[in-house]
Amino acid sequence: MRSRADLNVYADEILKKANADQTEVLVYSENSALTRFSNEEIHQNVAEINTSISMRSVTGKKIGMSSSNLIEDGNADIIVSTSENNARLSPEDPYFNSLPISTPIKTNMSQIDMETKASPSWRADIVSKIIDRSKRSGLTAAGSVSITNSEVVVANSLGSRASGGLGEIRVNAVIMSEDSSGYADYFGKNIESLEIENLIDAAIEKALSSASPKSIDPGKYTVILEPPAVADMIGFLAYAGLGALSVQEKRSFMVDNLGKEMISDLVTVRDDAGDDRTIGLPFDFEAVPKEAVYFFENGKATGIVYDSYTANKENRISTGHALPAGSGIGPMPLNLILETGNTSLSNMIASTEKGILVSRFHYTNLEDPLKTVFTGMTRDGTFLIENGKISGGLKNLRFTQSIVNALKDVTAVSTEGRLSDSFLGATFTPALKIDKFNFTGATEF
Repeated sequence: MRSRADLNVYADEILKKANADQTEVLVYSENSALTRFSNEEIHQNVAEINTSISMRSVTGKKIGMSSSNLIEDGNADIIVSTSENNARLSPEDPYFNSLPISTPIKTNMSQIDMETKASPSWRADIVSKIIDRSKRSGLTAAGSVSITNSEVVVANSLGSRASGGLGEIRVNAVIMSEDSSGYADYFGKNIESLEIENLIDAAIEKALSSASPKSIDPGKYTVILEPPAVADMIGFLAYAGLGALSVQEKRSFMVDNLGKEMISDLVTVRDDAGDDRTIGLPFDFEAVPKEAVYFFENGKATGIVYDSYTANKENRISTGHALPAGSGIGPMPLNLILETGNTSLSNMIASTEKGILVSRFHYTNLEDPLKTVFTGMTRDGTFLIENGKISGGLKNLRFTQSIVNALKDVTAVSTEGRLSDSFLGATFTPALKIDKFNFTGATEF
């Protein structure tokens, strides 16, 4: 992986060669390693070092881009000329005002020691523990262990600059019997906080207790969603309409709803990269500091996130949530946090006369952003709750549900939460108890 100093030098080289009215450079370097296993053995062990650069050129109100993963002598000239030529050929964007001006930011985030603490042998040892424990229980295991270190530098010709790095570790395990499965995972920034024995035990317990699953008719049930399922749901909610571009284009559920009571007053959702419970850079991909933004405070819709482009359209200031230029979807929250509540998971179950406990979702997709309807299936641990106790495993169910309506029907939020690696970044969530969750179909497994 290229050092942060090297990335800053290359960014400066691009800026010196640039001739456009305004120029932005994003340089990213990553060192990643992955070990996958199934059928009681490791079947993939790979490591990759990659560095990429993207450039944005502004000529008047015309914007062009170029990108490359080649950082070597002479390539800077090609990157600059391509980006600036693309700007000249592009139509004017009447809504563009300027690249942002912000105070230079430098952070020193923790990296993971991949030579000793997270070496290939360490990853293999984690896999060995998962496989050995599952075999002793008469089960099989599959999953992965991965480590990623990254460095990011963002700079523009107006003086904005930010640099920082991240280290992330991911472990997931699916433990399977002939007719059931259990899932557990870890996503975090400290190897020392990985409690692998507890992770394995949790997956094994789910697999064993969900064996010989029963069928249940589709319908609306009280449901208890564990954190991975909640993180999946909240990520789709954010994608559906918590960014300013979707609101400005009238395709967000937040249109005309800011300031209104929208969901249960038990639910508070925000984006906050500075919270110790998440993993995130304190700046966005325009070198703007990230603000903590509340979307819902005790059920009331209170805010959305902006980048410089969407902020300029409303004469506002960016909240620091720009994605890399060219993404096309506008600003997005990458460090979602749903605040914990005051009910334990065991009390949620004990207070449920009849309901369904869901470990996580699978094959989820967004059907209607305005109505926040998403669909998918349960997976790796779905249980029937009867008279305040888990009575056994259930065959997986398909659901089709409005996320906003689900959050309206939240009746309890757990005291404990955890971080999940969701499709929209790092998402911290507790478990939720929800009335009237809509299951639309059953499966044979």
